[in-house]
Amino acid sequence: MSRLAATFEQLSKTGRKALIPFITAGDPSPDFTLPLMHAMVEAGADVIELGVPFSDPMADGPVIQRASERALDHKMSLRRVLAIATEFRKTNQQTPVVLMGYVNPIEAMGYEDFANAAQRAEIDGVLTVDLPPEEAEECVALLKVRDIDPIFLLAPNSTDERIKKMDAAGSGYLYYVSLKGVTGAGHLNTADVETKLKQIRANTRLPVAIGFGVKDAQTAKTVAGLGDGVVVGSALISKIEANLDNLERAKIEIVELLVAMRQAM
Repeated sequence: MSRLAATFEQLSKTGRKALIPFITAGDPSPDFTLPLMHAMVEAGADVIELGVPFSDPMADGPVIQRASERALDHKMSLRRVLAIATEFRKTNQQTPVVLMGYVNPIEAMGYEDFANAAQRAEIDGVLTVDLPPEEAEECVALLKVRDIDPIFLLAPNSTDERIKKMDAAGSGYLYYVSLKGVTGAGHLNTADVETKLKQIRANTRLPVAIGFGVKDAQTAKTVAGLGDGVVVGSALISKIEANLDNLERAKIEIVELLVAMRQAM
């Protein structure tokens, strides 16, 4: 059983939902990411989504776009992200780490070389925003044989057929993008999310994590009542952006937000 599957199974047994923070690796500097990952686990994170910075993050809003820019200014690369994950694993063997990003850096490395490197870094899942299941067969096969879960995005307009495709190709969990648009945008309509989750659950055996639009403890509590996991990204990265001259303060504020979310959930 993969680390992700074991985590969701254990959470389900205890009636809890997964708290899944997203940060961009290397933002605002490579040295900040590793201690922040450990601090987020102490604050209650069950899974960490580690963003691979990319020059054209088309699905991301301005907050995460600027995070990618800051990371790239420090020459952050896919290989350096994997190096951070490797360091994390030296002292944490429990918390799943999911790489989230775009296909271009993976293609530049080569699917097989990437899969081998991810396995060495003990990565648990890979979510590639712009690699749909129809185009992902080679990558999915290479990941699955190495016990790495390929994770796919579902949208508000995903059909039954598409949900079934992602269920068949994916593992670990499905990520439901609860808003139309980019990360950090809009207002979450919980009635719409609830209706969509019923459709998704009828077509998948996998846990469903909900992201986009989770901004505070109350939103996290509401979303936790609908899905199996809550993903928060822009709200955390905004703390970094607001405290670029005081990163210890940024870490404290991120921890405080995650603790409040964990308690509310």
